[in-house]
Amino acid sequence: MSALLEVDGISVSFDGFRAINNLSFNIGEAELRAVIGPNGAGKTTFMDIVTGKTRPDAGDVTFGTPPKSLLRMNEAQIAREGIGRKFQRPTVFEDQTVADNLTMALKAKRSPFAVLGWRPSAESQARVAELASEVGLASQIARKAGELSHGQKQWLEIGMLLAQEPRLLLVDEPAAGMTLAEREQTTALLVRLAESRAVVVVEHDMDFVRRLNCKVTVLHQGAVLAEGSLDHVTRNPDVIEVYLGR
Repeated sequence: MSALLEVDGISVSFDGFRAINNLSFNIGEAELRAVIGPNGAGKTTFMDIVTGKTRPDAGDVTFGTPPKSLLRMNEAQIAREGIGRKFQRPTVFEDQTVADNLTMALKAKRSPFAVLGWRPSAESQARVAELASEVGLASQIARKAGELSHGQKQWLEIGMLLAQEPRLLLVDEPAAGMTLAEREQTTALLVRLAESRAVVVVEHDMDFVRRLNCKVTVLHQGAVLAEGSLDHVTRNPDVIEVYLGR
């Protein structure tokens, strides 16, 4: 089976420091992957390259079938191609309701005239209700986003990304700051989402990664150090030395 995302031998340096060093990575159409590694391993730079925020000095990044090079696209074009990124801190419109946040995120024409003339339809309202239900916020749909718990805001932002119908989701440390119950619900959500799209979870929390029960990629000094099940990579002597032993 061909990969949905193929990262091939990318390298990038900042002021002489090599943040990514000949990194190769791929993920399939409907796959959940955890990416772990110590601080400075290149996890954020890897996501920056995939989403077009940073350009590599060497290598290529291709996406889709047939594969298209993401290096020829800007950030907006990459997002429209079907790649959504969720940052660690939730960014939602706090004064707007859950429904309003999801409505604003729906995939639609963005020209000034289209935006000015847009009115919610029965179809768009049904889609918003579906999204709220999918991320566990059906009972909160009329509440202002600012009234939600930290975990609920994270789910709302995931819902806003889903509104764009992405084929690949990049999710940065989703478990940070969540209660145990919220973490369990987030695990179930991410596992469910990966049944129909690719999901990459960058995470420090090893217990959360274990709950995801997926293939793990370990980064170190901008390169892949190990890959496989969590049990497999945590038995790797190099991983123990550079990451788990700290």
